[in-house]
Amino acid sequence: MLSSLNSHEESEQDPDHHPHHPHLHRGLIASPSAGARQLLIRCAELIHRGDDLPAAHRGASFLLSAASPCGDSADRVAHRFARALSLRLDRRSRRHVLHLDDESSLQSSSYLSFNKITPFLRFAHLTANQAILDTVAADGRSKIHILDFDTAHGVQWPPLLQAIADRPDPPSIRITGTGPNLDVLLRTADRLHAFARSLNLSFQFHPLLLPSSSNSISTTSLQLQPGEMLAVNCVLYLHKLRKDELRDFLIGIKAMSPEVVAVAEREVSYSSSSFIHRFLEALDYYTAVFESLEATVPPGSPERLAVEEWLGREIEDAVASDEEEACRQDRLDRWEIAMKSAGFAGRQLSAFALSQAKLLLRLHYPSEGYQLQMVRGSFLLGWQNKPLFSLSSWH
Repeated sequence: MLSSLNSHEESEQDPDHHPHHPHLHRGLIASPSAGARQLLIRCAELIHRGDDLPAAHRGASFLLSAASPCGDSADRVAHRFARALSLRLDRRSRRHVLHLDDESSLQSSSYLSFNKITPFLRFAHLTANQAILDTVAADGRSKIHILDFDTAHGVQWPPLLQAIADRPDPPSIRITGTGPNLDVLLRTADRLHAFARSLNLSFQFHPLLLPSSSNSISTTSLQLQPGEMLAVNCVLYLHKLRKDELRDFLIGIKAMSPEVVAVAEREVSYSSSSFIHRFLEALDYYTAVFESLEATVPPGSPERLAVEEWLGREIEDAVASDEEEACRQDRLDRWEIAMKSAGFAGRQLSAFALSQAKLLLRLHYPSEGYQLQMVRGSFLLGWQNKPLFSLSSWH
């Protein structure tokens, strides 16, 4: 696996008395000296209480004009959250905020940039791949079937194919790649087939159109074959399921008897019914993400600007959405509960997977700010003391 790195890519409290800030009285002081964070929180509190929405609108408008999307990380975060608050206040604009799949061009370029300039996606892909490879080595079967949810551009799979091809008597590999865009899946299939041919590896890719409005999948559509080892890859996927879908989805996956299920998600929780709690969760989370970009990528980098535009859409999706519309982001402990309740048992990630993830950070993202830790056999990657992404393995 490492040889391919260089070549491939809490309990709720009274919402009006949050411990991170004092109780803020009605009204708004439009002054930069008050601090962009406090102004954001004050606007969010006014929206939460619904007692002075014009003041909240004035505050968000002030921050939009005062905080530059090209300034330091605090400015950039303030601008993105002020825009999200403005969009929430202006209900007529919400149709432009939700449904990120409609902005496929922005999403594609930003996804690839995010994979390049931050360690988060590469960490998730590398560690999920190692969980699959460790299972392949222990299982010993000659046919491997990977069910990959939300395949996108398939950047996760060339390193795994390379690692499989380097083994003596490598098994055949079949990937069923799902997604809402058939054209993207077909282009991904072409690239992966060409790469597998260059390795003389027995490989198949089956695109499976899975509209965003339907997350059900059956063994018939999967074309499961006797004698295959099934691995399921859920990298940044489970949070897309509604609360009433998640359990049925996981029970359906469990019924397929996979040998390994890799789950990667953002380490942030939007499960509260309180808008102010969801807002503060998002603010703390994206502040850390933007600070990591500030410390590791030049401020004028076009790739950084593209990534921050994409992150801005995520912020709008979290802040401008009502509870029932927002993505189901949760922390590792909540995903553990969901997986166990569906009948899965945790599979501890290997010491090699840990050393490999550390080497990825040291070689490609040599900043002391990135922190990697193991928790109950799973990995958490964060910035400073703030966990941002989790990776867990199940069977």
